[in-house]
Amino acid sequence: MLTVNKLFPAGRGLAPVLLKRAAHVALDWDVRQKSRFEATDSTRRTLGVFLPRGTVVRGGDVLVAEDGSLVRVEAAPQPVMVIRHCPHHGSPFDLMRAAYHLGNRHVQIELRPDHLKIEPDHVLAEMLGRMHLIVTNEDAPFEPESGAYAGGHGHGHDHGHHDHDHGHGHGHGRGHPHAHEHAHGHDHKAHAGTATAAATPHVHGPGCGHDHAHGHGHVHGPGCGHDHSHDHGHGHGTGHDHGHP
Repeated sequence: MLTVNKLFPAGRGLAPVLLKRAAHVALDWDVRQKSRFEATDSTRRTLGVFLPRGTVVRGGDVLVAEDGSLVRVEAAPQPVMVIRHCPHHGSPFDLMRAAYHLGNRHVQIELRPDHLKIEPDHVLAEMLGRMHLIVTNEDAPFEPESGAYAGGHGHGHDHGHHDHDHGHGHGHGRGHPHAHEHAHGHDHKAHAGTATAAATPHVHGPGCGHDHAHGHGHVHGPGCGHDHSHDHGHGHGTGHDHGHP
Protein backbone atom coordinates (compact mmCIF):
# COMPACT_ATOMS: atom_id res chain seq x y z
CA MET A 1 0.00 0.00 0.00
CA LEU A 2 1.24 3.46 -0.93
CA THR A 3 0.69 6.08 1.76
CA VAL A 4 -0.73 9.47 0.77
CA ASN A 5 -0.66 12.33 3.27
CA LYS A 6 -0.52 15.49 1.19
CA LEU A 7 -2.98 17.23 -1.12
CA PHE A 8 -2.79 20.11 -3.60
CA PRO A 9 -6.26 21.72 -3.92
CA ALA A 10 -7.15 21.81 -7.63
CA GLY A 11 -3.49 20.99 -8.38
CA ARG A 12 -2.48 24.60 -7.71
CA GLY A 13 1.25 25.23 -7.99
CA LEU A 14 1.93 22.06 -10.00
CA ALA A 15 3.23 22.15 -13.56
CA PRO A 16 0.65 21.10 -16.18
CA VAL A 17 3.10 18.59 -17.67
CA LEU A 18 3.32 16.80 -14.31
CA LEU A 19 -0.46 16.70 -13.96
CA LYS A 20 -0.79 15.27 -17.46
CA ARG A 21 1.50 12.37 -16.58
CA ALA A 22 -0.07 11.69 -13.18
CA ALA A 23 -2.20 8.67 -12.40
CA HIS A 24 -5.83 9.33 -11.54
CA VAL A 25 -8.44 7.94 -9.20
CA ALA A 26 -12.25 8.28 -9.42
CA LEU A 27 -13.99 8.69 -6.06
CA ASP A 28 -17.62 9.37 -5.19
CA TRP A 29 -18.71 11.89 -2.56
CA ASP A 30 -19.12 9.24 0.13
CA VAL A 31 -15.37 8.59 -0.01
CA ARG A 32 -14.14 12.10 -0.77
CA GLN A 33 -15.73 13.62 2.33
CA LYS A 34 -13.51 11.40 4.49
CA SER A 35 -9.94 12.26 5.43
CA ARG A 36 -8.88 8.59 5.71
CA PHE A 37 -9.71 5.97 3.10
CA GLU A 38 -8.29 3.37 0.73
CA ALA A 39 -8.54 3.53 -3.05
CA THR A 40 -7.02 2.02 -6.19
CA ASP A 41 -5.61 4.40 -8.81
CA SER A 42 -5.45 4.02 -12.59
CA THR A 43 -2.11 2.15 -12.35
CA ARG A 44 -3.71 -0.38 -9.96
CA ARG A 45 -1.75 0.83 -6.95
CA THR A 46 -3.52 0.63 -3.60
CA LEU A 47 -3.50 4.02 -1.89
CA GLY A 48 -3.81 4.52 1.84
CA VAL A 49 -4.94 8.14 2.22
CA PHE A 50 -4.25 9.81 5.58
CA LEU A 51 -5.05 13.53 5.41
CA PRO A 52 -5.58 16.00 8.27
CA ARG A 53 -8.93 15.42 9.93
CA GLY A 54 -11.71 17.49 8.42
CA THR A 55 -10.10 17.54 4.96
CA VAL A 56 -12.56 17.15 2.08
CA VAL A 57 -11.23 15.90 -1.25
CA ARG A 58 -12.72 17.56 -4.34
CA GLY A 59 -12.65 16.62 -7.99
CA GLY A 60 -9.54 18.20 -9.51
CA ASP A 61 -7.46 17.90 -6.34
CA VAL A 62 -4.07 16.20 -6.56
CA LEU A 63 -2.84 13.71 -3.97
CA VAL A 64 0.88 13.31 -3.30
CA ALA A 65 2.11 9.83 -2.36
CA GLU A 66 5.06 9.09 -0.05
CA ASP A 67 7.26 8.30 -3.08
CA GLY A 68 6.54 11.74 -4.56
CA SER A 69 4.17 10.49 -7.27
CA LEU A 70 1.01 12.43 -8.04
CA VAL A 71 -2.58 11.15 -8.29
CA ARG A 72 -5.33 13.32 -9.79
CA VAL A 73 -8.74 12.98 -8.16
CA GLU A 74 -11.87 12.78 -10.31
CA ALA A 75 -15.37 13.15 -8.90
CA ALA A 76 -17.01 9.87 -9.92
CA PRO A 77 -20.58 9.99 -11.24
CA GLN A 78 -23.11 8.80 -8.68
CA PRO A 79 -26.90 8.76 -8.25
CA VAL A 80 -28.18 12.29 -7.56
CA MET A 81 -31.44 14.20 -7.75
CA VAL A 82 -31.20 17.20 -10.06
CA ILE A 83 -33.66 20.01 -9.27
CA ARG A 84 -34.70 22.57 -11.88
CA HIS A 85 -37.39 25.23 -11.96
CA CYS A 86 -40.36 24.81 -14.26
CA PRO A 87 -39.79 27.06 -17.30
CA HIS A 88 -43.55 27.29 -17.94
CA HIS A 89 -44.93 27.94 -14.47
CA GLY A 90 -42.04 29.21 -12.39
CA SER A 91 -38.76 31.09 -12.34
CA PRO A 92 -35.16 30.61 -11.13
CA PHE A 93 -36.31 32.19 -7.85
CA ASP A 94 -37.99 28.85 -7.09
CA LEU A 95 -34.52 27.31 -6.78
CA MET A 96 -33.68 29.82 -4.04
CA ARG A 97 -36.80 28.77 -2.15
CA ALA A 98 -35.84 25.11 -2.59
CA ALA A 99 -32.29 25.74 -1.33
CA TYR A 100 -33.72 27.54 1.71
CA HIS A 101 -36.02 24.65 2.64
CA LEU A 102 -33.35 22.02 1.98
CA GLY A 103 -30.84 23.99 4.04
CA ASN A 104 -33.30 24.04 6.95
CA ARG A 105 -33.15 20.25 6.82
CA HIS A 106 -29.33 20.27 6.78
CA VAL A 107 -29.27 18.61 3.37
CA GLN A 108 -25.99 18.70 1.45
CA ILE A 109 -26.60 20.67 -1.75
CA GLU A 110 -24.56 21.36 -4.85
CA LEU A 111 -25.49 24.86 -6.03
CA ARG A 112 -25.46 25.72 -9.72
CA PRO A 113 -26.81 28.80 -11.52
CA ASP A 114 -29.66 26.87 -13.13
CA HIS A 115 -30.11 23.77 -10.94
CA LEU A 116 -29.43 22.12 -7.60
CA LYS A 117 -28.16 18.62 -6.84
CA ILE A 118 -28.79 16.54 -3.74
CA GLU A 119 -28.46 12.87 -2.88
CA PRO A 120 -31.56 10.75 -3.61
CA ASP A 121 -34.38 11.03 -1.06
CA HIS A 122 -37.97 10.22 -2.04
CA VAL A 123 -39.44 12.32 0.80
CA LEU A 124 -37.55 15.40 -0.37
CA ALA A 125 -38.50 14.62 -3.97
CA GLU A 126 -42.19 14.75 -3.04
CA MET A 127 -41.71 18.02 -1.14
CA LEU A 128 -39.95 19.60 -4.12
CA GLY A 129 -42.64 18.33 -6.48
CA ARG A 130 -45.29 20.08 -4.39
CA MET A 131 -43.27 23.26 -4.87
CA HIS A 132 -43.68 22.72 -8.64
CA LEU A 133 -39.99 22.05 -9.20
CA ILE A 134 -38.77 19.46 -11.71
CA VAL A 135 -36.85 16.61 -10.06
CA THR A 136 -34.93 14.05 -12.12
CA ASN A 137 -32.76 11.12 -11.06
CA GLU A 138 -29.40 11.18 -12.80
CA ASP A 139 -25.85 9.88 -12.51
CA ALA A 140 -23.46 12.81 -12.17
CA PRO A 141 -20.49 14.02 -10.09
CA PHE A 142 -21.61 15.50 -6.77
CA GLU A 143 -19.78 18.46 -5.21
CA PRO A 144 -21.94 19.83 -2.38
CA GLU A 145 -21.37 23.27 -0.93
CA SER A 146 -18.99 23.53 2.01
CA GLY A 147 -19.92 25.33 5.19
CA ALA A 148 -19.55 29.11 5.22
CA TYR A 149 -16.71 28.84 7.74
CA ALA A 150 -14.83 26.08 5.95
CA GLY A 151 -11.22 26.59 4.93
CA GLY A 152 -10.07 28.09 1.65
CA HIS A 153 -10.55 24.72 -0.05
CA GLY A 154 -14.31 24.95 0.16
CA HIS A 155 -14.85 26.23 -3.39
CA GLY A 156 -11.99 24.47 -5.10
CA HIS A 157 -14.24 22.06 -6.94
CA ASP A 158 -14.14 21.29 -10.61
CA HIS A 159 -16.50 23.19 -12.96
CA GLY A 160 -16.59 21.33 -16.23
CA HIS A 161 -12.94 20.23 -15.99
CA HIS A 162 -11.33 23.64 -16.21
CA ASP A 163 -9.43 25.65 -13.66
CA HIS A 164 -10.57 29.10 -12.70
CA ASP A 165 -9.67 31.79 -10.25
CA HIS A 166 -12.53 33.11 -8.16
CA GLY A 167 -10.89 36.51 -8.23
CA HIS A 168 -12.58 37.37 -11.53
CA GLY A 169 -16.20 37.44 -12.49
CA HIS A 170 -16.31 34.24 -14.52
CA GLY A 171 -19.79 32.88 -15.11
CA HIS A 172 -20.24 29.17 -15.73
CA GLY A 173 -23.48 28.61 -17.56
CA ARG A 174 -24.46 25.06 -18.39
CA GLY A 175 -26.90 24.03 -21.03
CA HIS A 176 -29.10 21.02 -20.35
CA PRO A 177 -30.45 19.39 -23.49
CA HIS A 178 -33.32 17.77 -21.60
CA ALA A 179 -36.73 18.47 -23.07
CA HIS A 180 -39.29 18.40 -20.28
CA GLU A 181 -42.93 18.06 -21.18
CA HIS A 182 -45.27 18.91 -18.31
CA ALA A 183 -49.02 18.56 -18.21
CA HIS A 184 -49.76 21.25 -15.68
CA GLY A 185 -53.15 20.13 -14.51
CA HIS A 186 -51.44 20.34 -11.96
CA ASP A 187 -49.53 17.07 -11.67
CA HIS A 188 -45.76 17.33 -12.12
CA LYS A 189 -45.11 13.84 -13.40
CA ALA A 190 -41.42 13.70 -13.87
CA HIS A 191 -39.89 11.51 -16.51
CA ALA A 192 -39.05 7.84 -16.25
CA GLY A 193 -37.05 7.27 -13.11
CA THR A 194 -38.09 10.58 -11.57
CA ALA A 195 -40.12 11.43 -8.52
CA THR A 196 -43.84 12.13 -9.03
CA ALA A 197 -45.46 14.95 -7.10
CA ALA A 198 -49.09 14.91 -6.01
CA ALA A 199 -51.46 17.25 -7.83
CA THR A 200 -51.92 20.43 -5.85
CA PRO A 201 -53.46 23.83 -6.56
CA HIS A 202 -50.86 25.77 -8.49
CA VAL A 203 -49.45 28.78 -6.71
CA HIS A 204 -47.76 31.25 -8.97
CA GLY A 205 -44.67 32.60 -7.28
CA PRO A 206 -42.71 35.74 -8.09
CA GLY A 207 -41.45 35.88 -11.64
CA CYS A 208 -44.05 33.40 -12.90
CA GLY A 209 -44.37 35.10 -16.28
CA HIS A 210 -48.01 34.02 -16.77
CA ASP A 211 -50.63 36.48 -17.91
CA HIS A 212 -53.01 36.63 -14.97
CA ALA A 213 -56.00 38.49 -16.42
CA HIS A 214 -58.26 39.23 -13.48
CA GLY A 215 -61.55 41.01 -13.58
CA HIS A 216 -60.76 43.27 -10.67
CA GLY A 217 -59.55 46.85 -10.66
CA HIS A 218 -55.90 47.21 -11.57
CA VAL A 219 -53.71 48.81 -8.92
CA HIS A 220 -50.57 50.36 -10.30
CA GLY A 221 -47.66 50.29 -7.89
CA PRO A 222 -44.60 52.50 -7.98
CA GLY A 223 -42.49 52.05 -11.08
CA CYS A 224 -45.40 50.46 -12.97
CA GLY A 225 -44.42 52.01 -16.30
CA HIS A 226 -48.04 52.79 -17.25
CA ASP A 227 -48.87 56.29 -18.38
CA HIS A 228 -51.03 57.66 -15.58
CA SER A 229 -51.39 61.21 -16.93
CA HIS A 230 -54.43 62.93 -15.45
CA ASP A 231 -55.85 66.25 -16.54
CA HIS A 232 -56.38 68.11 -13.31
CA GLY A 233 -58.39 71.07 -14.61
CA HIS A 234 -59.07 73.63 -11.94
CA GLY A 235 -62.56 74.99 -12.35
CA HIS A 236 -63.67 78.41 -11.25
CA GLY A 237 -64.07 78.84 -7.58
CA THR A 238 -61.44 76.31 -6.58
CA GLY A 239 -59.89 78.68 -4.11
CA HIS A 240 -56.47 78.50 -5.81
CA ASP A 241 -54.83 81.87 -6.02
CA HIS A 242 -52.98 81.95 -9.36
CA GLY A 243 -51.24 85.27 -9.20
CA HIS A 244 -50.56 86.00 -12.87
CA PRO A 245 -48.88 89.30 -13.54
